[in-house]
This record gives sequence, C-alpha cells and structure tokens, in this order.
Amino acid sequence: MRSSHRWLCLLILSLWFASPATAAINPKQILSSVTGQVSGDGSEVVPLSAREIPAQADTDEQFADEVRQRAATPAATTSLDARISTLASGVSVLARRMRTVDLARVPVMRLESLRRNWKFYDRQLAEWQREADRVLDSYSADAAQLAARRAVWLATRKRAQDAGIAPALLQRVDDVLRRLDAADRALSRPLERQIELGRRGNAVANSIEAGLLAVDAASTSFDFHLALRDSAPLWKAWGDPRYSAGAMSAARGAIGLEREFLRRYLEASRDRLLVHGAFALLVLPALLWLRGRSRKLVAEDPALESSTQALRRPVSAWLVLVLVATLFFQSDSPILLHELALLIAVIPVLRLLPREIFDLLGPWPYAATVLYILQRAGVLFVSQPLWHRMHLLIVTLATLGVLVWIIVYAKRRRGTARARPIERAARLFGLLGVIALAVSAVANLFGNVSLAELLTRGTLDSGYVGLVLFAGASVLGSIIRHLLARRSPAPHALAVAERAAPLLETLARLIRYATAAAWALLTLNEFRILRPIVEWLRRVLTASFGLGEISLTLGNLLLFVAAVYIAFWVARLTRTILRDEVLGRMPLPRGVANSVSTLTYYAMVLVGFFIALAASGFEVGQLAIIIGAVGVGVGLGLQNVVNNFVSGLILMFERPIQPGDVIEITGTTGKVSEIGMRATTLTTADGADVVVPNGTLLSEKLVNWTLRDTSRRVDVDVGVPYGSDPRQILDLLRQVALSAPGIVAYPAPEVFLLRFGPSSLDFGVRAWTDFATSATVRTDLAVRVHDALKGAGIGVPVPQQSLHIQRTPKGPKPESPERTQPGRD
Repeated sequence: MRSSHRWLCLLILSLWFASPATAAINPKQILSSVTGQVSGDGSEVVPLSAREIPAQADTDEQFADEVRQRAATPAATTSLDARISTLASGVSVLARRMRTVDLARVPVMRLESLRRNWKFYDRQLAEWQREADRVLDSYSADAAQLAARRAVWLATRKRAQDAGIAPALLQRVDDVLRRLDAADRALSRPLERQIELGRRGNAVANSIEAGLLAVDAASTSFDFHLALRDSAPLWKAWGDPRYSAGAMSAARGAIGLEREFLRRYLEASRDRLLVHGAFALLVLPALLWLRGRSRKLVAEDPALESSTQALRRPVSAWLVLVLVATLFFQSDSPILLHELALLIAVIPVLRLLPREIFDLLGPWPYAATVLYILQRAGVLFVSQPLWHRMHLLIVTLATLGVLVWIIVYAKRRRGTARARPIERAARLFGLLGVIALAVSAVANLFGNVSLAELLTRGTLDSGYVGLVLFAGASVLGSIIRHLLARRSPAPHALAVAERAAPLLETLARLIRYATAAAWALLTLNEFRILRPIVEWLRRVLTASFGLGEISLTLGNLLLFVAAVYIAFWVARLTRTILRDEVLGRMPLPRGVANSVSTLTYYAMVLVGFFIALAASGFEVGQLAIIIGAVGVGVGLGLQNVVNNFVSGLILMFERPIQPGDVIEITGTTGKVSEIGMRATTLTTADGADVVVPNGTLLSEKLVNWTLRDTSRRVDVDVGVPYGSDPRQILDLLRQVALSAPGIVAYPAPEVFLLRFGPSSLDFGVRAWTDFATSATVRTDLAVRVHDALKGAGIGVPVPQQSLHIQRTPKGPKPESPERTQPGRD
C-alpha cells in the first residue's frame, strides 16, 4: 500500500517514545550537523566538554521548546483529519451504492462515470497522503534531532560523573535532559495521531482499489459479452421483467450519483477551474483584438482571407476554444460536465466550420449536430427501458438514412470525376458508419441493447466530436497565422513572409496531426477498441531483450527515437524563432543572431539526446559503455569529424564568416548559405553548392569579401591620346564618377593619372559601391566614361608600334630576314 513504509517507520518511532531511556536511533548523521562531535567512523558519540556545556545547553533547550510548540499546534493534523473524514464519507457512499447495483448490467457510460468517480477519489487521497507525508517528515525530523541531542547529553552526563566536574554543570546537564524528555512526550501525541490517520488513509485506499477493480472487471465483462443478448427481442419487450417500475429508482440513483460527483469535483478543483476561468477571460479580448488586426492584414495580403472566418466570429471562436480546453485539460472531470460542454458548442461549431467542410461532407455537419442532440435526449427515457429502446432505434435508423443519402448524393454530384484522397477517406468512414448503424438496428431488434447503444453512440460521438475538434483546430490555426503575420513595408514584408512560411507550415502540420490523433483515440475509445489495443501494445512494448549487459525493450527504443525526433524538431523551431523573430529584431552586431541561435540549437539537441537516453531507461553504467565506444571510434577514425565539429564551434564564436558572406577559399568563390555542424555550404555564381569542411576554413587562407561591410571598390582604367589636357581629363572623369548611380559619396570617388603609356596617357577611376551590385555598377561606370570622352571629342587610342626597315649593302647573301609584324607609324 502507498506510503506504508513511512507509517512503519512512524510506528518504530512511537515505540521508542514509549521507552525514553532507550536511544534506539543512530544519530551520527544529525550530530555532525548539530554539534560536529561525532567520531570519524560514527560508532561512538563524543560527549561535550565542560567548556561547551553552557552554550550547547541553551541551544538544545531552545530547540526542545520549539518542538513542544510545534507539537502543541494541531492545525495540520486537524486539517488532515477533516479531509480524510470527508474523503472516507464519499468513498463509503459510492461503495454502498455500487453494492446495490448489478454492475454486469450497467451501461458502458455508467461504468465510465464510476471509473472517473473512483479515480477522482484516488487523486484526492494521493494529495492527502502527500500532505500527511509532509507533516510526518516534519515530526520525524524533530524526533531524530531530539534523539541525537539526547544521546550527546547522556554521554556528557556519564563523562561528567566519571570526571567529577562541578555540580552546577552536572545540574545543567540534568535540566537539559529533562527538557528534551518533555519534548519527547509532547511529540509522541501528534505522532500517535499521525499513525491513526495513516491507518484511516490505508483503509480508504483499500476501498478505492476494490472499487476500481470492480469497475474494471465489469468493463471487461461488458466487452466480452457484447455479442450476447441482454434483453428480450423488441417484439416481446412488453413482457420483459426488466421493464418494471424498479428502473425508475435505478435511473434516479444514477442521476443523483452523477450530480453528487459533479458537486464534489467542482469543490475539489477550484484551482483548476480558476486557471480555466482566467484562460477564458484572457482569450476573448485577444480574439477581439485579432479580429480588428485581421482586417488590416487581409487588406495588405489577400491570401489571408481564407483564414479569417474564425476570427470574424470571435464569440463563437472563444466558446469553442474554452469548451475544447475543457475536454482536454479536464479530461478526468464528470461525464456530465463534458456532455454539457459539447451541447453548448453546437451552434458555435456550425458557425466556424469552413466552406470546404460542407463541400466535402454535404449536409452531414447539420445532420450530425441534430442527431447528436436527439441521441442525448434519450436521457429523458432512461427510466423507461422500452421507450429508451424505441428512441435508440429511431435515432439509429435516422442516422443510417442520412449517411446513405449523403454517400449516394456525393457520388452523383461527383459523377465520373476522380475522387480526391480526402473524399475517398470520407466515403470510407461513411461506409463504416453505415455498417455500424445497420448492425446496431439489428442488435436492438433482437435484444442486444448494449451493442446497439454502443454502436449508435460511438458513430454519432465520433462524427460530432470530430467536427468540434476540427473547428477548434481551425480557430487555433487562424490565431497562429495572424499572430505571425507582420504589417511592414513591402521589401521587409517579403522577407518576413519567407521566414514565417516554414514555421507556419510546421505548426499547421502539428495541429492537423494532433487533431487527427485526438479524434482517432476518441473514436477507438467510443467503440471499446482502445483498451485492448493499449493492453496489447503494453505487452509488446514491455517485452525485453538483451544486448550484452544492456537490457532493452521495444518501448524504450521507440521512446528514444521519438524523444530524439522531438528534440531535433524543438531545436529547429527554437533556432528559427530566435534567429528570425527574436534576435533578428534586436540591434545586435552582425552575425550574433545566427551564432546564438545555432549554438542554442546544438545545446538543445545535446540536452535532448541525454533526456532521450534517460527517458528510454538507460542507466549510467550503460551510458558509460556508449561513451567509451564513441571515444574508441574517435581515436580510430573520427578525428576529422571531431576536428570539423570543433572548427564549426570556433566559427560560431569568432564569426570570421556568416551566412550571406561572399568568401574565397582554395580557389572557390561563393556565398555562404549555411554553416553546419561539420561543413559549410557555399553557393557559387554558377549556382553550384560547394560543401567545404569547417576544418579547411580555419586551416587555409580565407578571403572574406563581406566580413566587416559590403562595400566593394570598382576600378575603371582608360587611356587618352598624347596631347590631351590631363587636368581636363581628371575633371571629366571625376564628374562622371560622382554622377554615376550606385556610387557612394563616402569614400568619395578618386581619379588618377596612372602612367605615361607607350601610346596613351593612362587614367584610372576608383569608386566604391555595394558588393551585391558591383559588377553592374562597374559596367555602367565604364559606359559613362566612354560616352563622356566621346562627347568631349577625345578618342581612345589603340596601341601603336613603329617599324624601321634598314637596307643592307650588296655582298654575300644575307641570312633570312626576320619577319616583322606589320604596324603603324
């Protein structure tokens, strides 16, 4: 039984108090903190010296008085007594009512209500036991302290008698011992009360455990006997002895028990209800604000129009969010509270469903809502079993007819067009619903009312709650989409949209998956399939197998994989939010946002990996084996991998390159697109992606064209004919450079007479522009220089060479003359 070991320790302490002369508790650990005079091995208590007696006596007497005051204050014990009395009364009433009911013939919803009722009392008892354990720990600590201090003073008294110290000191020792004994006696009374409370708590725990076992057994029996008849055929029902006046009292008892459960739940869950109420009060103003903001956003970006339907109806969206939160965050509440929430959500859900749902399902949302309300109205006939069966049959046949008509109508409307995957899925679920309702009608006619009620209720609950969940997901998706949307100037808005698109897609996918999973679990539970599946999965996942000294289970492996995947997903999401939405909007130095977000990503992945190992059941010794294997792998052949990884960390801290920089390394020039864990990716001007190991970036000569700024100098050299005025040329080129677009004013453009060339005076223009447009600006500047010189009547000379021909005197035949290249004088 829970906390039984604590009550056993408490019983041992009470036996010690019954004999004060016996110091049965070993005080070595407490003495080390109180007096610091325990021997090194803890086997012997070191008595106080004569010099230490007065000061330590005052301290211990003060402690004894404090213990007596705490023992004389019964507030904690009184509160525990009142709470366990209330809890025992409720458990007793529930157990007495269960004994008057044949659980084998109780409907499945009533069994589920009883299970929640017992679970509610189980949680209340667990909270009570935690409080009782806290009080017990306080008393136990006082008892241990008293025992330790008393042992020291007993040893001191014996030593004082043997050594013959002053009578006054010996009297002081006796006074302290009497004060400690009085505190012992005072503390024994609350300890005895705690023992009695522990016995009462154990009795209540036994009753709760017995009630849960009875309900589980009845649920298992219900599942096994679904195929058996539990009543007479409908045409013979008038003579069935079950249809008697006794059903009226049974129904009243069930309704009264449910009301009592709801009352106790509301009283005990005030904190949770306050949090839920605060959530509701905060959501409505936020939705009203988002409605006004969505109008402005849609005016700037018409693509958001499709997601504004939920925000145009803020009250309906608020109701759906609050009620869906009730289903999820108070899943253990009474079924009556869930039923009330679902009924309140009827009209808001229909108002929030998008047009695509009606195009896909036709009139099913309206029909499912009406049929759901009609089916829940069967509670009015619960005291008349015959009328209840007739009502159930009418609802079953009506739902069956609606589903058949919708399937046939959808097929005719589609014609020969190929159905989309979502249309095929909807048609499949519709056919399964038709089969379930047909079986329900037949079972009701032939006397298997439990199976009929299960199938009809499961079909309608699945259809209607699916619409509620979809409406809630639509509202949540609209809120996220409009919160991430930004109103900003056009150039920046495009960049924000590009950054937010992956995040929006990830969040939308997560919402869809969560909604589908919740609907699937609810449907399986409604048809009583979830429990056997869970039991089978538990057996499969807990089957262990060994790998040497490591013992693993399939569940641990799957949990490890899932935890690692979640860690990577959360790390990527955090990196994106930090880089683009948080740090990217702060006035930080260039590259800091990327470095901080990337290092955060690595840290979260590492922490997530160790959490995944711990969650999957790996022990420290097993983890040491894995780390040792990794170390051996690093020593044998992973030096380069570790080198590149550490180099990547250095790049993050020093920031010699950043994403977007244009660098040149080992003859390759490109823009840094990503700095990864092992390598950095460059995108060249030709569109190729080059992967460069991080170690190479640190060991080789690296040219970063955009490290400190994005300025780039452009040079345009030109020659003019000899005879031109150099001052005129300098002024002309300076004017052209100053008037050229893209040339910055600071640093100012400069013009130089470079050299006296073989055939021209060579001038140079040096100007600064942005790196991204440097090639275009240089071309434009060169064209402008050419046009300016041409407009001024100054030509650009071509290279000239002089050719001298010398005649040779007559004589022997000369050697073949050298061939000369034709030129111009």
